[in-house]
Amino acid sequence: MTSLALGGAAIDGTAYTWLTGLAHRAPHGLNTAVAAWSDYGLALFAGLMLLAWWRARRRGPGAMATALAAPLTVVLAYLANDLVKSLFDEQRPCRTLHTLTVESCPGPGDWSFPSNHAAIAAAAAVALLLCDRRLGRIAVPAAVLMAASRVWIGAHYPHDAVAGLLTGGLLAWALTPLADRAAPAVARIRTTRLRPLVAAR
Repeated sequence: MTSLALGGAAIDGTAYTWLTGLAHRAPHGLNTAVAAWSDYGLALFAGLMLLAWWRARRRGPGAMATALAAPLTVVLAYLANDLVKSLFDEQRPCRTLHTLTVESCPGPGDWSFPSNHAAIAAAAAVALLLCDRRLGRIAVPAAVLMAASRVWIGAHYPHDAVAGLLTGGLLAWALTPLADRAAPAVARIRTTRLRPLVAAR
């Protein structure tokens, strides 16, 4: 399959250079915080998914199935996003535009469009929103901040981050409702696990 060379600079290169210039003039503490969030913030979504599972234990099988499906949904969204990334072969903006960036530029062959971080965060946020609205209200703005941080540190064009959000979010929106089909299986498992406790009484 022939890859499509995407010239991202023509889309929003000016916005990218403006944002990286703003980051270059920002306080060091702010850039350190943004870089830390960009590098390690996905752990928050893993923690929220674990909490969603814990909270779903007290609800019905459908809620439990949806919570259990969230990590799988995120993995599928990542794989789909990475496939799109391999098709377009967009060079990182920090490699094309040679601007000063908060973090060092990824190596050659580490493509830019769409952002994997943004896709993972958006998929997790939408999956959480559909299974636990309270946790989803935390995850959705966190996903937007993750996407924005990828541009701020210089790793992506703005359109990379937006495309990642859309890819991950839309896939999670389509896939998460399918988890309801596993609700009967979850109900059987829960009943089987509870049966020895009932018999012991």
